[in-house]
Amino acid sequence: MTAPVNAELSASLDAARQDYAALLDKKLKLDLTRGKPSAQQVSLADALLALPGDEFKAADGTDTRNYGGQQGLPELRAIFAEALQVPASQLLALGNSSLELMHDAVVFAQMYQLPGGQRRWSNEERIAFLCPVPGYDRHFTICERFGIEMIPVPMTADGPDVAEVERLVAADPGIKGIWCVPKYSNPDGTTYSDETVRRLATMQTAADDFRIFWDNAYAVHHLTDEEVQVGDILAACAEAGNPDRAFIFGSTSKITLAGAGVAFFGSSEANVKWMLHCAAARTIGPDKINHLRHALFLKDYDGVRAHMRKHRELIGPKFDAVLRIFDEQLKDIATWSHPKGGYFITLNVPDGCAKEIVRKAAEAGIALTPAGSTHPYMDDPEDRVIRIAPTFPSLADIEEAIAGVATCVRLVAYQKLTS
Repeated sequence: MTAPVNAELSASLDAARQDYAALLDKKLKLDLTRGKPSAQQVSLADALLALPGDEFKAADGTDTRNYGGQQGLPELRAIFAEALQVPASQLLALGNSSLELMHDAVVFAQMYQLPGGQRRWSNEERIAFLCPVPGYDRHFTICERFGIEMIPVPMTADGPDVAEVERLVAADPGIKGIWCVPKYSNPDGTTYSDETVRRLATMQTAADDFRIFWDNAYAVHHLTDEEVQVGDILAACAEAGNPDRAFIFGSTSKITLAGAGVAFFGSSEANVKWMLHCAAARTIGPDKINHLRHALFLKDYDGVRAHMRKHRELIGPKFDAVLRIFDEQLKDIATWSHPKGGYFITLNVPDGCAKEIVRKAAEAGIALTPAGSTHPYMDDPEDRVIRIAPTFPSLADIEEAIAGVATCVRLVAYQKLTS
């Protein structure tokens, strides 16, 4: 029985080699490295460029051209309160980057004692964060920048392995936080189950200042008719007697203009007061003119949802193309996620193949996120996860690039199987 199988694999390898040679001849130059909105997507918000015009007064009469308003414009906070599941009074509208706010939160926790904490993090002997994997590389970069130990926790279909999370945080006071992308997570598109949200909110932690960094980056970024919902972590924490546990982050970066959006921080009243106190030394207020033009453009939460349906019309076909090509070419070799929203698809290739596949793709002019980026310290122990970012290129380029990636997967996988 072995000979026919080997002959079939050998023929498949020969075909993959021929396809790869043809791919090299195309001399492609395509980039799938980052989850950026396309030019067509940001153009959906071009009307912002003409706003607010001469309407520089906020709804309460505030002159948005001047200093002040550290919490951000109330009417914009009201629009995003529902999407981010934070009362408007506990939501801050700030600069254009939620990553900046996450960075600030980590820095401020080292400089200023958190509510409920005993000392600044900088006075601790050791600080560690739990990192669900696969996960978001820029979360890991923040930890590396400040010498925070990263402890991988595997993702499941319901979110991070919550039993493992509970075990770790209960025993180790050095674990101060966990990174979470709770809806349409980066990169596999998972949405946390209600049970996972409940257990994260109620679990016992050895650190009295433990924080959940709830990066709700894709709160309204749906790819199907189903607008998937995630449990309200802030309410769940409050009900469990842990009101200060969750830091919530979000932004309009992939809603309006990625380089000129608005970022949000939400939490308990105590945490919001702490954040405002920490930030007061570096700013006299955010860009309220940008807040105003966003409020005028989006109008209300239904306006946000309508705008996001326009995004879906542009990027949905690109995700469909990736899934179709993978199904046609890789169904017996690899597996991949089928996200209902967000910006990424996770491709799981045979163990030990991801780095070589990314290298082969680069040789063919297709740039992918480096293998290992989805894990702390760039270390994917199985060397099997590749993050696919379909949004930025045109549909024609996506189809060509993904067909090329599939060729690289087949080549490397068959080489491994026949070696």
